[in-house]
Amino acid sequence: MKVVIIGGGAVGSSTAYHLARDPSFKGSITVVERDPTYRIASSSLSASSIRQQFSTPVCIRMSQYGREFLGDGAALLEVDGDRPALGYRERGYLFLASAAGAPVLRENHAVQTAEGADISLLTPAEIASRWPWMSTDGVALGAWGNSGEGWFDGPALLAALRRKARALGVTYLAQDAAGLVLREGRVAAVRLGDGSEVPCDMAVNAAGPWSARVAGFAGIDLPIRARKRMIYVFRCAQPIEGSGLVIDPEGIFFRPEGAGFICGRSPGEGEPDPDEPPLEVEEEMFLERVWPVLANRVPAFAELRRTGEWAGYYEYNTFDQNGVIGAHPACPNLIHAAGFSGHGIQHSPATGRGVAELVAHGGFTTLDLSPLGFGRIIRGEPLVEKNIV
Repeated sequence: MKVVIIGGGAVGSSTAYHLARDPSFKGSITVVERDPTYRIASSSLSASSIRQQFSTPVCIRMSQYGREFLGDGAALLEVDGDRPALGYRERGYLFLASAAGAPVLRENHAVQTAEGADISLLTPAEIASRWPWMSTDGVALGAWGNSGEGWFDGPALLAALRRKARALGVTYLAQDAAGLVLREGRVAAVRLGDGSEVPCDMAVNAAGPWSARVAGFAGIDLPIRARKRMIYVFRCAQPIEGSGLVIDPEGIFFRPEGAGFICGRSPGEGEPDPDEPPLEVEEEMFLERVWPVLANRVPAFAELRRTGEWAGYYEYNTFDQNGVIGAHPACPNLIHAAGFSGHGIQHSPATGRGVAELVAHGGFTTLDLSPLGFGRIIRGEPLVEKNIV
């Protein structure tokens, strides 16, 4: 079997790795990646955090495998005795809710604990006692990840997956996927930017923010768009001890990073969120929408000092903010793996394993990812992920 994976980011490289190490797979794997520097890849520009505090069971289970993979990654991704340092730090997530948001937090907590996630609900008094530097103004309830949550080195994970995949015999081509050669409703080859073609029996669309373009080559409408998200880096003169990743009721998040912190926000309801805007950092966003919320939540942040910033794309699923994993019936040998709306890199181990199972075995053999199949989009039945950060 000849398999071509379009997109060599974390999802594409995880798919290549998991497929290449599957003893039952016999064939060749080619990854087509237009930018081997990964300069604007979502995998490179992610905040690279992992949590189990999702609202859908399948996302929680994917995170649980992702956490397991990060723990075992140094051994799994070893090449010639060199074990990668993936930098996983288990520091927890703290979701804060207002009185209006508390019922949803409780509902999500019930789903999470039913899936074995180690999450505690905290009162404002408990929050203030544990993190005395934090204001509980406007907070009615918090949810804290006691274990299995934190952050890691995303670029290191991507590099390790890619390196291991190549060591297992995967070929990477520094080319743009310019089209698909279709025969009788199936992909027969991937057409490259230089005009050449790579024949295949199975193709995987792991093009991230640009996956809708690839799906369009097969006449498939994939509701995934590139949406800009910005990260701001800052330092605080006063000591802030024991912080995890904190999500304010206003949608702002912050977490420690090195000697300082990173923070950001997603547009609120009714705010403009255009498709694939230039990756330019907006100063006004920080000054007018982010900093005031930070200073309200952590008074010491009123005197923070910004030290950097960057912007990247979410592969945003406009249908239900959840990943799409599987084929469309109009083209059954083109498997889509995209649209994770900000949680792609943490779910890349589970996604890659699942797609590899679809290719090698014709179905999922470990974690059932069928709830994320294309069928829900065709039927108009969204599987909404409420906890998008």
